[in-house]
Amino acid sequence: VQLQASGGGLVQAGGSLRLSCAASGRTFSRYDMGWFRQGPGKEREFVAAISWSGGSISYADSVKGRFTITRDDAGNTVYLQMNSLKPEDTAVYYCAADRRFIPRTPRAGVDYWGQGTQVTVSS
Repeated sequence: VQLQASGGGLVQAGGSLRLSCAASGRTFSRYDMGWFRQGPGKEREFVAAISWSGGSISYADSVKGRFTITRDDAGNTVYLQMNSLKPEDTAVYYCAADRRFIPRTPRAGVDYWGQGTQVTVSS
C-alpha cells in the first residue's frame, strides 16, 4: 500500500481545510486508517483513526468536535475535515494504514506511512 497525502496549506485561525490520503492497492478496505501530526519541535502525535469497516472512529481530545475522519473505500481515500482551526494545529500531517489497528502512540508502529502535508494556521 502506498499513501499519498494532500490538501494542506495556509489558513487563518477559525478556518477549515480538508486533507485527503489516497491509497494504492486493492486491499485498502481491509486497513484501519489514521492521521497523525508533528508540530515544530514536537513528537509525532495521534490525531484520528477509523477502522476498516468505518464502525469505529476515535479522536485525540485536542481535536474532538472540530475534526472529522471519513473513508471512501470505492475511491481508496481517507479524509480529515478540519474545522475551527487553531494556531496550535500547525503541523505536518501524516496518514497511516495498518491491518490490525491504528495505535495512539506512533512509536508502536504502523504498516504504512504516507508522506506529510503541511498545515499552517495563522493567528
